Amino acid sequence: MKKKTMAALLGGAAVGAGLGILFAPKSGAETRRELKEKLDELKNKVKDVDLDDVKKYVVEKTEEIETALKDLDKEKVIKIAKQKAKEIEKSAKDLVTYVKDKGEPILLEAADAVREKAIAVTKNVLNKLEN
Repeated sequence: MKKKTMAALLGGAAVGAGLGILFAPKSGAETRRELKEKLDELKNKVKDVDLDDVKKYVVEKTEEIETALKDLDKEKVIKIAKQKAKEIEKSAKDLVTYVKDKGEPILLEAADAVREKAIAVTKNVLNKLEN
């Protein structure tokens, strides 16, 4: 088997295992812990492989996944989503204010509808994240 094919195969297996664990019906902390264990297990196994390219690829990908997992904390995601929601709501409010200030009644109703929908969508997303 060629080195690149073997590296891609092992990398794909690592990503597949990670996704399988992430979508398992367990708590987030437990799921992340299990994924971390699987990543450590894969890194330990790859040390026995003689192909330098395969080792390098698998180690890089597992470290990349570990780094991304650190940012996949529910509280952190909710905090970012709340900040984005505020930005969206402010932009929608600014749009309504601008249209109102320009005296464009034809656009005012549509701009206000956009603002209301933006608020509803952001609240819905935040509710889903918090539950």
